[in-house]
Amino acid sequence: MKLFVILLSLLFSYSALAEDTTIDMLNKGEDRSMVFSQEIVRVDVGDTVFWKSVDKGHNVEFIKKNGVPDGVDKFKSKVSADAEYTFTIPGIYAYWCTPHKSMGMIGFVIVGDDLSNLESIKKVKFIGKSKKIAQPLIAEIEG
Repeated sequence: MKLFVILLSLLFSYSALAEDTTIDMLNKGEDRSMVFSQEIVRVDVGDTVFWKSVDKGHNVEFIKKNGVPDGVDKFKSKVSADAEYTFTIPGIYAYWCTPHKSMGMIGFVIVGDDLSNLESIKKVKFIGKSKKIAQPLIAEIEG
């Protein structure tokens, strides 16, 4: 019984420590259009990121080829809908808004300060304006 109480209290203390981050999906940012309000977010394992559909027409899709740590399943939200994902595997997650990826609507979530898949992230085939936007973001992650 004592072990059960200890395990139960550990479970509740872990969930109390988890943090949530909200990222807005926007038609217009400070310096360009079609953006996520935060392009680089750092979270811990167990944290949840919420993407809020502030402006319609956006979604979130993990870039499966080279864009996520090994073992991460496909994640793609519906267009014009809020989305959430609880991160359980450490590493860098690259994602984009599917309809606006060529316009540079990309972002990165770094989980557990783990940069072990950085070389893989550098191989992601960004398209259009995303190529230009990804370079300084990846350099910031690296730095």
